[in-house]
Amino acid sequence: MRFSQLDRILSLEKGASITAVKCLSLSEEYLQDHFPRFPIMPGVLMVESMFQASMWLARASDDFEFSKVAMKEAKSVKFQGFVQPGDSLVVSAQIKSKKDSLTTLKVTGTINGKPATGGRLVVDSYNFAEREGLDPAIDHLMNNKFRRKFRLLCDQLEADELLELIPPVLTMA
Repeated sequence: MRFSQLDRILSLEKGASITAVKCLSLSEEYLQDHFPRFPIMPGVLMVESMFQASMWLARASDDFEFSKVAMKEAKSVKFQGFVQPGDSLVVSAQIKSKKDSLTTLKVTGTINGKPATGGRLVVDSYNFAEREGLDPAIDHLMNNKFRRKFRLLCDQLEADELLELIPPVLTMA
């Protein structure tokens, strides 16, 4: 992920739901062009925020078993408000169904409790070794990287709750 669209994970229930937040500041590089006199978060980045929350929920629910979680579909996405510098976009995702490698989620984004965006996302979870025939060490390294990033996003959660969410980082023998 080159654009980290979440600042904190506020709550997470494995296999069920996640709530996270993106605090938009004027220092976001893309706001210089979108739009100079009326800076707003582009809709595609609002969708990216909802995807990233969904991705973290999928990873945690699968105990970080899969190195890749990709957005397969975005359905019925609607935009109902602008996200401007100073706003906090609170993103929630709920798992609606899971079949094989695909997880369908209901996603929402709110500002001060008012709807800003929402829809349904389908994410696909897999390992590169299985689908692409790559060295399994690549999956292992990526999974460890994502565990560390997840810990940073969850740093405000209680220590006991965090230990339940994240399996220990494994080392290569």
